[in-house]
Amino acid sequence: MDEYPLSGLESHPRRFKAHWFKSFSWLEYSPEVDAAFCLPCYLFSRKSSPFTSVLEDLATNGSTYSQRGDATYALKSLLSFDFVFILHMMKEIMGITDKLCQALQQKSQDILNAMHLVSSTKSLIQQLRDSSWGALLEKVSSFCNDHAIQIPDMGASFSDIIRSRRKKDVVTVEHHYRVDIFTSVIDFQLKELNSRFSEQATELLILSTSLDPKDAFKFF
Repeated sequence: MDEYPLSGLESHPRRFKAHWFKSFSWLEYSPEVDAAFCLPCYLFSRKSSPFTSVLEDLATNGSTYSQRGDATYALKSLLSFDFVFILHMMKEIMGITDKLCQALQQKSQDILNAMHLVSSTKSLIQQLRDSSWGALLEKVSSFCNDHAIQIPDMGASFSDIIRSRRKKDVVTVEHHYRVDIFTSVIDFQLKELNSRFSEQATELLILSTSLDPKDAFKFF
């Protein structure tokens, strides 16, 4: 589409932007409901996905070797434990950060509410890091079992090209997913939040609300 319809509040209408497709490869837009959604989430929302059926057909009956190869690679990627794990992990993180993102995009800002959301978002992400690994792994494993996706042995030794060349200490598969991916991604998210909303900056913004002239400076 050349131009997407306006939606949202009349005072602050918004529309989907085509360039978002380049920034977020997992994004898809539905003109029927005028809404954006995560394409993999939609494709795997049912046990029998028409998308994977199409890929299976292309991988077997594609007209060219290149087409069959691309379809096979895409199918293997979509049906891999890595893909499912990262998808579930991002769903958990974005489920926490969504309210804050929505609040910060409002044209008229309630600074106190926004700062409280920043604080609660940091706390929930830290809680996800500290105590939600087991629950996440259980969800991912259940999903893989439902869709016949192979689950690696978490107690086995993990090795990749970089780790092998640098002769790093041998770690388990569970360590790779928990530390190298899960913890690293969450730590990066917390670092970004702390960088943009440090304790000093947050306190300054909260104090600045006392200068609001509304109701005769009642917060002063």
